[in-house]
Amino acid sequence: MIDREQVRKVAHLARLELTEEEEAQFSTQLSSILDYFEQLSELDTSNVEPTARAIDVVNITRTDAKETYENRDRILEGAPDRDEDFFRVPQILNEA
Repeated sequence: MIDREQVRKVAHLARLELTEEEEAQFSTQLSSILDYFEQLSELDTSNVEPTARAIDVVNITRTDAKETYENRDRILEGAPDRDEDFFRVPQILNEA
């Protein structure tokens, strides 16, 4: 069981100001949480592989492949600022 002094210490470390009622409430709630973890630690998980998710998640991605796009002018038409066959962008680095 977590007592009020431990709750005060954690609240102090977290820079929280708690009322006496909150200290009592958190003492009970935190004790319940730790009791639950104690129950979980009794389970045999030796045959369970570690995982980050409860279900398998697979990303569907395509491989990056270089492709030639025949209509270069159509791409350049969407440029807000253009210099012949190039996009003009604002300078972001200072010259050395």
